Order: sequence, then C-alpha cells, then structure tokens
Amino acid sequence: MDVMQAYRNWLAAPLADEDLTRELQEISGQEKEIFDRFYTDLDFGTAGLRGVLGAGTNRMNIYTVGRATQGLADTLKARYETPTAAVAYDSRINSERFARETASVLAANGIKTYIYGELMPTPALSYAVRQLHCSAGVNITASHNPAKYNGYKAYDETGCQLGPDVAAAVMENIRKTDIFQDVRRIPFEEGLRTGMIEIIGEDLIHSFIDRVLEEQVNPGLCRKAGLRLVYTPLNGAGRRCVLEVLDRIGITDITVVPEQEWPDGNFPTCPYPNPEITEALALGLKLAEEKQADLLLATDPDCDRVGAAVLQDGKPRLISGNEMGVLLLDYIARSRIASGRMPRNPVAVKSIVTTTMASAVAAEYGIEMRNVLTGFKFIGEQIALLEKAGEADRYILGFEESYGYLSGGYVRDKDAVDASMLICEMAAWYKEQGKTLGQAMDDLYARMGRYLNKVDSYTFEGADGMARMQEILTSLRQNPPSALAGRAVENITDYKTAKWSVGGAPMPSSNVLEYSLGEAGSIIVRPSGTEPKLKVYYSLKAADLDAAQALLAAAQSDVARKLGV
Repeated sequence: MDVMQAYRNWLAAPLADEDLTRELQEISGQEKEIFDRFYTDLDFGTAGLRGVLGAGTNRMNIYTVGRATQGLADTLKARYETPTAAVAYDSRINSERFARETASVLAANGIKTYIYGELMPTPALSYAVRQLHCSAGVNITASHNPAKYNGYKAYDETGCQLGPDVAAAVMENIRKTDIFQDVRRIPFEEGLRTGMIEIIGEDLIHSFIDRVLEEQVNPGLCRKAGLRLVYTPLNGAGRRCVLEVLDRIGITDITVVPEQEWPDGNFPTCPYPNPEITEALALGLKLAEEKQADLLLATDPDCDRVGAAVLQDGKPRLISGNEMGVLLLDYIARSRIASGRMPRNPVAVKSIVTTTMASAVAAEYGIEMRNVLTGFKFIGEQIALLEKAGEADRYILGFEESYGYLSGGYVRDKDAVDASMLICEMAAWYKEQGKTLGQAMDDLYARMGRYLNKVDSYTFEGADGMARMQEILTSLRQNPPSALAGRAVENITDYKTAKWSVGGAPMPSSNVLEYSLGEAGSIIVRPSGTEPKLKVYYSLKAADLDAAQALLAAAQSDVARKLGV
C-alpha cells in the first residue's frame, strides 16, 4: 500500500482519538508530513517500539501500540499454553493510556495481565515478570528521549528485554495484523471486572524495595555518615522507590528538586530528561551548591539510569557513567573482600562500549570481566547463565557507560533504585575518609593511568537520515581507516560478521565496528538502537589528562572527516 493510500485509510477510519483525527486533517496536502508518518511502520526490535507521538504507522499512538500488542499476544499464545503478562508505565505523555491499551488487548486475547496501578521504575516491571511467573512483560516508556517520544519495551519470561529471535517473531505477527481490523481488545474496566486484568498490589512493590535493600554492601554505614543529598527524579517514575530506599538505609538529609519532583511528561525544565547531560541537571546542580550537598543524584523518567555530581573545590563535577561504573566496581570489590563476602571466581559484566578501565580494575581484584554487546539484556543473559550453572553468587556487578548499573540478579535490567542506594553508600564511605567521589576517581586515575571516554552522537532524522546512516556504515566497511589520531589501526572488529561468545552464550550479529589503536585504546561506531543517531565511542588512554585530551581531539577530527559529518 502506498503512503497516500495509508493516509487516506487513517483519515477515513473512525478513530477513537480526536487529537489523531485533528492531526491528520491539519497535514492535508503536506506531502512531506504525510510521508514521514506513513512511509514505514515503527520497527519492533529487541528494544520494542520507540517513536514520536502522533498519527500514522510511523508514530506512537493507541493503534500502533494495539497492533504491536496483538503481535505480541499471537507470539505468546504460540509459545505458551496459558500465557500471562505484566505491564508498567512511566510519566510520559500517554504512558498510562498506552499501558491500559496494552492490558486490554492482552486480556482480549485470553492472556491474564497484571498492571501496576501507578507509575513505577523499569526494574519493577522486570521484577514483576519474575515474581509473578509471567510469560512476558511490557513497559511503556521512552527512557530519556525528548518529550515528543514514547516507547514500548517488551520483556520475556526471564525479565530480560526480548532477544532477537522472539522480537523477530513478534514483528512477523505484527506485519500480519491489520491495524484497525485485526486487533482484539476489551474495555479496561471489563478486564478488571472479569479478572483478566489485575492491579499489582502494594505487597509486590514492598517486596521489590526489600529486595533492593538486600544489595547493601556496608549496611548501617549511611546512618552515621551524615550524607547531605540533593535528588531529582526528572519528573519521572523514580521518586517513590528511590526515596523510600534511601530513607530506609538512613539518609535523612535529602532535598528533592521541587520543579522536577512530580511526574510531568512534558519535562518542562530541560530539553530532554537525560541524566547524562548538564542541562537536565542544571536545577539540581544549583540546589546542590546552595545546600552544599555531598552528592546530587538524578534518575531518568523510567528510573533505570542514574547520573551523579559532586562539589569539588567549590565547583560541580559530573561523574560520567564510565567513571561511576569503575567507582562502584572498585568499592564493591574492596568492601566484599574486607567483609569476607567476595565469592570465589567473581564475575562482572559490561558492554563493549564501556571503558576498558573497568577491565583493569577487575584484574586488580581477580574479577572475571565479561564484555557483551550493548543492551542490558546481554548482561541479564550472563546473570541467567550463572544462575543456571548454580553460580549466581559469582555475579557482583553489571554496568553500561550509559549510566545503567545492577548489582544483583533479582531483575534482568538496569536498576537506578539499586544504583542510587549503592552510590549514596559509596559516597558516605568516602565522606568518612574526607573525600568526594570526584577525589576518589582522581585517586583511581593516579593509580591506573588516565583513561578518557567520550561519546559523540550524530542525529539523522526521518527516512533520508536513516538511509544516510546506512551509507556511512557501508562506506566504513568498504574503505576502512588505516590510522586514526596518528595511531595505526591495529585491528578492526566487525560485529556484524564476527563469531564470538561470552560465558558460553553466542553473541548475535550487530551493526557495530570497532577500531583498536593498541595501548592507546579503541574507537567504536554503532547506530543507536532507540534513536535516529550514529554514535561514536572513544575509549582512550594516555599518560595524563592533557595527553588524553589531545589524543581525543585528534581522533574526533579524523572520525568526523571519515564520516563526512
């Protein structure tokens, strides 16, 4: 079906959403606007769906959500005799509505569905899947994307996001489903009345929080350290669980950024609610200076990532995701050894784009570092493999450079509730030594060498943008660089064709290129799995910061020229 015919079909359909009808009418005669909404369907991949809110097959709306859920339901019914599912949602625009639509479609297909009655962190969805022995889970969120986005994360029975094979099966079923004629649904209230939809109760929420508390490394430490904290949930889902956990470990001096305390899918205080960017933390940094806080914490809207900053020499210092992962690994390892709780043959897991400094720290403590593809499901897979082998206690930490961390196997996704607790505990531990987390990181650099990590993102919007991204990657494969930043490229790994496994689990093909510069580090190029962006990851090492920055600048210049951007 051509684009204009698809547009006319939507315009003629009796849509249940007046905003969608109005949008379709407003773009009448605007070929570019119509094309962008209908030239393709939102792709259902291992990250589920993610897209701009609005009308059309290339937008997030109740119809694309319903169609995706019908595809998921058909897949579940083919795989399980009596499948069940869990659903959660965050603070984004239409998140609760999309969550109820998901539950209504699943219930209409005979799939008993449990849904949280309030917005909850992503890890709480993974926890619900595991504790309620569900066949699948869905979380309505677009993580840290701008306010115009929403998304649909799908999980399997282990609490991990769907693997490639299952995601492909769901996509195939979606393609067979007419968006208006084939989606079965019942009213949400009818689902509640018949018991096909059930609200997840307080008991499970309390159970999740209790389980997070079991991950304390030095219980009781925070009750005596007098840590002064500023926290922002960035208008998202983290407030309840994070504050309750921090209160229970003994942190009482907490100031919540008032403008960002309560749910608001418009995210009015920042361009997009990503704890990696300074703009999102601006209000928190200002408040931290006013309060002379020891630590600023910021969780993203679905509370699976957390960023942090400290005051050092009177100025705010952001701790990067790479740095926090290294700090946590060092803190957990030394604390477990000191308390006699380090397992034999401990294992940590990180993504290939996460700093190699973590591997150096792991080596110091005799920890096996496993490197997996980007996507926390691959870290979750390693936890599952250890669990299956009866060695679950070997796992001590998994993390990604994109501010995601998990220290226990109770869920299979990154958990900012757990990470917030551990970061505060670690900050309290260093405070007793008269140090900030920034100073602790400087000590690690002095001991291990100056690592420097940077991610550059190049945005390619729309159909033309996606095509341009593919052209760039094809060009890199056909004409690979022989040198970057004045260093010879010693090895090129194309993860699209490479055959490799981690912990006995084969890694799937991935559209990623890695250029090794020997002792100077590596550069990785990959398209984002959730945004129309091409990402370049620099993981470099030099004698000192000045030398590392010069190396980075030279590498960035060469890469930009090679990419043609």
